[in-house]
Amino acid sequence: MRNKHAELVRSLSDRELRINLLLTQVILLSLSFILGIILFKDISAFFALFRPNDINIFIIGGGAGIAVILFDLFLMKIVPESWQDDGGVNARIFGRLSYPMIFVVAIAVAFSEEILFRGMIQTQTGLMWASIIFAAVHYRYLFNWFLFLNITVLSFFIGYIFEVTENLLVTIFAHFLIDFILGIIVKKQAEKQAKELEQQ
Repeated sequence: MRNKHAELVRSLSDRELRINLLLTQVILLSLSFILGIILFKDISAFFALFRPNDINIFIIGGGAGIAVILFDLFLMKIVPESWQDDGGVNARIFGRLSYPMIFVVAIAVAFSEEILFRGMIQTQTGLMWASIIFAAVHYRYLFNWFLFLNITVLSFFIGYIFEVTENLLVTIFAHFLIDFILGIIVKKQAEKQAKELEQQ
């Protein structure tokens, strides 16, 4: 199954991979919209999950995002590369995007995923189910025990932040920071590898 997934990823062009990523976010937002109609008594109940004047957006959301990034960088140093192999998806996506597009992708992913998994699922089923579903949806990580463990722990961590703050903007900001900064790191690594190949 893992080999088939890796072959599928390799068979996609960069454009097709980006379109798949975009379509995934559209599907998640559409699902959130449908669930929102069913689960929330009115639109004000949903918008109550967003508190833009909350200082915790930057203190807790920003602090959590930076902590996750530093921990991931630490793991990258000590963990074998094979444990970090997601089939080359992150390298293909972020390595070939411009910096402004990494920003846009990070915002889109953070927004759509947090609305669905925290705003819709966690508010109705609780932290455990939201975190498990979040981890399972990241399909490519299912074939690598280390990445699956990593994404599961991250999901519980972000879910716990939502439990504490009850503000989706806190988790959206944390999620955005993680994706944006790690996306830049992936791009920098890709640029470095490209230069090394040119010099050989």
